[in-house]
Amino acid sequence: MTLKQLLWRGVAWAGATALVGVAYSTVIEPGWIEVTPVSLSLPGLAPEFCGFRIVHLSDIHMGDWMNAARLDEVVRLANEQSPDLVAITGDFITRRADSHMRDLVCGLSRLKARDGVVAVLGNHDYWSGAQAVRDVLVASGVHEVANDFRTIRRGDSKLHITGVDDIIVGRDRLDLLLARLPADGVAVLLAHEPDFADESAATGRFSLQLSGHTHGGQVVVPLFGPLLLPPLGHRYPNGYYQVGGMIQYTNRGVGVVSPFVRINCRPEITVFDLHVLPGCSCEPAR
Repeated sequence: MTLKQLLWRGVAWAGATALVGVAYSTVIEPGWIEVTPVSLSLPGLAPEFCGFRIVHLSDIHMGDWMNAARLDEVVRLANEQSPDLVAITGDFITRRADSHMRDLVCGLSRLKARDGVVAVLGNHDYWSGAQAVRDVLVASGVHEVANDFRTIRRGDSKLHITGVDDIIVGRDRLDLLLARLPADGVAVLLAHEPDFADESAATGRFSLQLSGHTHGGQVVVPLFGPLLLPPLGHRYPNGYYQVGGMIQYTNRGVGVVSPFVRINCRPEITVFDLHVLPGCSCEPAR
């Protein structure tokens, strides 16, 4: 084989490898959803809630990479987990919320959970039409808990699902939430931006904060980490953290924003099973 032939073969191999890489990062990994099981022991959790299951979704970003068929797959996977509660932590859309209302309502309204679906909004929802997104939530039967809470009961025992409105746009009112929240019962907080955990944990009132916002970075380089993270997403970019006496979990989201790629950072649906004591196993609280 001549040198020229070797060079052309090398160029062809490099080109083919590049094409495979592009296909993987733009088509395969963005649609390869990871269902992540997480078992959590929450101090003070009433035994009646042992096995309570929360399915956590975040960052749908309808209208960019996400379309109706892909959202249907997200909903299918979420429903397969038989949740007691579905919690969504914002960024339903990226831009022009009114143009995606129908597809969002069709998808979100099919989520099934014993105790319903709750949500807070994210920064992109505000930048693109918060009222339109809220109209979608109402039409889909999703209960917004922005600066508010919803109490789930099992007999006389209570579990509070709370939320703060988006922090980046300055709509969060933790003070109002705390003033309204009963003193008894474990409280789970939904907050779009994960770095809010420093503030929420300092109150000592929340056992768990669920967030999104970062997409895990979308592109994660081994030994280096995420290439790019958004404001209020640098301290707790992906997964499980202990922040004081509170657990913070940051979901990688199911959608993407430009550039529409994921590398070493699969989209995620998180499934939390709550327990009373470390290592205990119990039947789901259904």
